[in-house]
Amino acid sequence: MSTNTIEATEGHTDEPTPKTPVLEVTDLNVTFRGLGGNPDVHAVRGVSYAVHRGEVLGIVGESGSGKSVSSMAAMGLLPDHAEITGSVRLHGEQILGLDDRTMARKRGKVISMVFQDPLSGLTPVYTVGDQLAEAVLVHDPRAGKAKAHARAVELLELVGIPNAKDRYRSFPHEFSGGMRQRVMIAMAMANNPDVIICDEPTTALDVTIQAQILDLLRTAQAETGAAIVMITHDLGVVAGFVDRVLVMYAGRPVEIGSVDEIYYGSRMPYTMGLLGAVPRMDLERQGALVPIKGNPPSLSDLPPGCPFAPRCPIAQPECDLAEPELLTIGAQPSAEDLRARTPVEVSGEEAGEAPSSGSEPGQHSVQDTGVRRVACIRSGEIDANQWTARDIYPVPEIPETQAWAVRREDRAEMLRVDDLIKHHPLMKGAIFKRRVGTVYAVDGVSFDIREGETLALVGESGCGKSSTLMEIMALDRPQRGSIEVMGRGTEKLGKRERFDLRRDMQIVFQDPMSSLDPRMPVFDIIAEPLRTHGFPTTEVTARVYELIRLVGLNAEHATRFPSEFSGGQRQRIGIARALALEPKMLVLDEPVSALDVSIQAGVVNLLEELQAKLGLAYLFVAHDLSVVRHIADRVAVMYLGRIVEIGDTTSIYTRPAHPYTQALLSAIPIPDPEKERARTHIVLDGDLPSPANPPSGCRFRTRCQKFITLSESDQEQCMSVEPQILPTNGGDQGAACHFAERQDVL
Repeated sequence: MSTNTIEATEGHTDEPTPKTPVLEVTDLNVTFRGLGGNPDVHAVRGVSYAVHRGEVLGIVGESGSGKSVSSMAAMGLLPDHAEITGSVRLHGEQILGLDDRTMARKRGKVISMVFQDPLSGLTPVYTVGDQLAEAVLVHDPRAGKAKAHARAVELLELVGIPNAKDRYRSFPHEFSGGMRQRVMIAMAMANNPDVIICDEPTTALDVTIQAQILDLLRTAQAETGAAIVMITHDLGVVAGFVDRVLVMYAGRPVEIGSVDEIYYGSRMPYTMGLLGAVPRMDLERQGALVPIKGNPPSLSDLPPGCPFAPRCPIAQPECDLAEPELLTIGAQPSAEDLRARTPVEVSGEEAGEAPSSGSEPGQHSVQDTGVRRVACIRSGEIDANQWTARDIYPVPEIPETQAWAVRREDRAEMLRVDDLIKHHPLMKGAIFKRRVGTVYAVDGVSFDIREGETLALVGESGCGKSSTLMEIMALDRPQRGSIEVMGRGTEKLGKRERFDLRRDMQIVFQDPMSSLDPRMPVFDIIAEPLRTHGFPTTEVTARVYELIRLVGLNAEHATRFPSEFSGGQRQRIGIARALALEPKMLVLDEPVSALDVSIQAGVVNLLEELQAKLGLAYLFVAHDLSVVRHIADRVAVMYLGRIVEIGDTTSIYTRPAHPYTQALLSAIPIPDPEKERARTHIVLDGDLPSPANPPSGCRFRTRCQKFITLSESDQEQCMSVEPQILPTNGGDQGAACHFAERQDVL
């Protein structure tokens, strides 16, 4: 690792004082030098922050903003070809530039890390318990194997692994994603470190498991008293978990302050846009989300001046003169001063100290003093006028869907699913196979969708959402039950009828990159279904360009390939392709789950606009209940292959009746610090049971928070009788629970 350590102050002593931060990063820069004539990548540019004991700092920003690289640099985990400058102090001791042997003695002992992907963070050929015991023995060889084993079991119990003594001998692949993440947290806690860096620890997890992990991190902090650096893109998690927030863009901090200052009074347009782009589960009518146009700049080819200026709706010519410094509100130079100075003067004087010798030109050290700072020359103007995101961003107006003028019962039925069954046999034996069990993927699902309506299927991974979707899209005879599309039963469709019916029902997949042919330009991707269905060439050309404009892309994009687009743009191409044949219904399989919140907002707005313009019906499969609240008219909650609650969105979100729905909604963080601090979250025990061996009676009873409060006779009913969906509010809402009770959980 190439390092050039720069001391923040002359004559600094390594002796910690009571006011010394546990971790202090000053003017951190990370550059990956380009090879073969490629330009250098400036991944991190002048990052400074300080974290004290017991404090939680949240670092947020879009993908590629430098969040993870800055934390890896602090841990000394970047590859040798990374050039790192700046200062990283742990308890006042400079650790940047230490050799691997010295850093290995600190990693896990004084500073530890919880990685984003626990499967790659754990060694697959060693048992979970042995890896935990190793973490103890590495830093305390005198503890002995017996003591290390006991400590590993204690840690597994502390993070909620059931049967810890038995699971000690399990391998990582035998654990679920949530359990693996708990093991990673146990490993981070093993030696009671003073700093725990969490790099997107809940990104790939279901919301119920996310609630468990956040609860465990709070436990870890209480047990160890550690300072925590939480790196995430989930602004809801940040609102309820952290004390201070650092917002990064294009490798640099653009705003830092307390969580309340950032959420209730952000003065940086980028931060304001991020917060405005988040769908709010607690708001019934939020309106269109705030879209941030464009994409983050390349870190190898940054624009002059403010890197956010090309996307900023209030950018001025002065924004291109020099990159703004991270200053207190009101300390920014005026537009006249910026025009009167050279770029060197602008970037060299405002921070109050000279550029450091190891920084890139125009950059200099800004220490984190705990005072709120913003990198925007218009922050004082924003503060004086009390502008909000909707004051500075052009938010589209989405018209009401015409179908809502007609009662739901009188609207045409687009899809009806009745008692749908999809079971998979479990086979054993290499030569003479025999059936040893059944996976109950979909086990009696019923719902309908009307014209112009959006029904969302929600639930944890493995609940049967995608299996239900695939059964519908097959347009074939189901194992049991019936599927009717536009009034036509799929069990009676011939090959030609099935081909024709696909025009009316199209799908948008979760991963736009894998669903688009990388060898075909955008024009051919969108034109393919038109050509398949025999449209004339002249009509194909006109229709393709009409669709490109409809989804918010430009005509020149038609000749480009998928690899040349961002994730949000690729998803727009997928939507354009799905709309090519003018379908009446779209099936949306997690269409925004892989996107940054800023890009997600534009796609969600687009889907709402298209529905209003074209009268489309949507079957929306998702696990993000905040997005569902924003876009869905009705919600069906699935658990282990069955629907446990269904109804209109307002009823489900304001007063859910099923304990599982209540736990789901309770687990979702709201991007509002005051509300989050006042909420009580329902944290479910354990993971989803195997669909090959569902519990008897009520399938949710093994995790149900209400079950343990019931009398023995009532518990016996839950264990022996499977509940059916019954009305709970005298209207559209129904729940499959013997003791359903509507409650407010938001």
